[in-house]
Amino acid sequence: MPSRGHPKDFDLLGFTKLESKNNSSLKNKIMACLPVGMGQATTSSPPPDLPLPPPPSGQIPRLPDGSKGTDQCSTSGSTKGGFGSPETSPEAEKGDTLGNMNQFSSVGKPPRNVSAMRHCSSSVFLPDSESDMGMGGLKSPGSSSTSNDKTQSSFEPWFRSGSWSEKGPKQFMEDEFICVDDLQQHIHHLFGSTTSAASNDSDSSHKYKELPSPSAAFYGIFDGHGGVDAASFARKNMLEFILEDSQFPSGTKKAVRNAFVKADHALADAKTVDTSSGTTALTALILGRRMLIANAGDSRAVLGKRGRAIELSKDHKPNCTSERQRIERLGGVIYDGYLNGQLSVARALGDWHIKGASGKGGKSPLSAEPELEEMELTEEDEFLILGCDGLWDVMSSQCAVTMVRKELMQHNDPARCSKALVKEALQRNSCDNLTVVVVCFSSDPPPKIEIPRIHRRRSISAEGLDLLKGVLNNV
Repeated sequence: MPSRGHPKDFDLLGFTKLESKNNSSLKNKIMACLPVGMGQATTSSPPPDLPLPPPPSGQIPRLPDGSKGTDQCSTSGSTKGGFGSPETSPEAEKGDTLGNMNQFSSVGKPPRNVSAMRHCSSSVFLPDSESDMGMGGLKSPGSSSTSNDKTQSSFEPWFRSGSWSEKGPKQFMEDEFICVDDLQQHIHHLFGSTTSAASNDSDSSHKYKELPSPSAAFYGIFDGHGGVDAASFARKNMLEFILEDSQFPSGTKKAVRNAFVKADHALADAKTVDTSSGTTALTALILGRRMLIANAGDSRAVLGKRGRAIELSKDHKPNCTSERQRIERLGGVIYDGYLNGQLSVARALGDWHIKGASGKGGKSPLSAEPELEEMELTEEDEFLILGCDGLWDVMSSQCAVTMVRKELMQHNDPARCSKALVKEALQRNSCDNLTVVVVCFSSDPPPKIEIPRIHRRRSISAEGLDLLKGVLNNV
């Protein structure tokens, strides 16, 4: 019994490589049994990395001339000797030899009566331009990452802001806000220079601290309730509490968290502030490309990133799952969405008539602990929106970002953008005070976003095409 040939001894058509003296005779016999169109000559050679087919199964019979063959050839005609070649006369065999010799030297195409693709349904997206496409229609992997790294390393934000507030349908205005585009200059104004502070006031010299970056800014929104006292106090003192903290600027997160708690405790001790007054607090501290968002309450910070809205804070409502669990764990209750039936927020500064004596121990259901979100600004980050709950009650974050971006592209004025948001919220019947701050990170307006037109090319499987033809024929 002849042994099975090794896989590497098979050529691309599945036939064993033979000695050169038997090639001519064997090729004639093999090509005579191929279906029509099989092995047609082509002008290109097969790719060198085309995988070899597996060796044929079963035993390999011997040909009449004594050489080994394969059982891969099939035909609709009769066979003899178990090899699968049709019975042909020597004359016909000789006539076919010349026509088949050239065909055998190239890779054969599949038979015409066999589908070349089965169960295939695909979608191909073709971009209009191929200027950014590399070999094989793919983007060069190194070019985009390298350019992004260079852009990010060279990006330096430049801060400018605008704000707008309106009382809305309420009787009193209880919102407050702060905008500091140049924090370095603001610190010099508060504490003076290092030289003058050291020579004139030894007590104030420790307050001045050099910032890690010359480009720094601070913004905040304070939505008061039960009067404007707590909101006004937080606006006047929050930034100073941050700058005076011993952890600033090396430990910015700890400094901001400590400032929130300090402001909350100061509201309890301040004799000029009504103890029933409270406020939410949302701040944004930016040092260079690092931005830290701190929130306690239901105001919201939203980043505009090339037209997409990225929420950087979470609304602290009593019905929020995490807030509800914390409130109930500390002995609080929620009635119809209100904390202890009195307050519609789960975190706030002040409100010491609710916190009571346990407030300073951090065990009150109404917490002043802020949630922090830190990120690094990139060139894709275009602007930041700070808004009280009166805006977000009637408008989604994405809607606000879309409006601001459209306005900036028209007039590049963040103050007019803030006004447009407030006016739109009033038209949507907002029933609260409205305060909006828009912070831009560049002096230029946002660039126009060009979405490439995409051509969609679809294909259908052979079976699907046959089924479709059948349906159409029956109609």
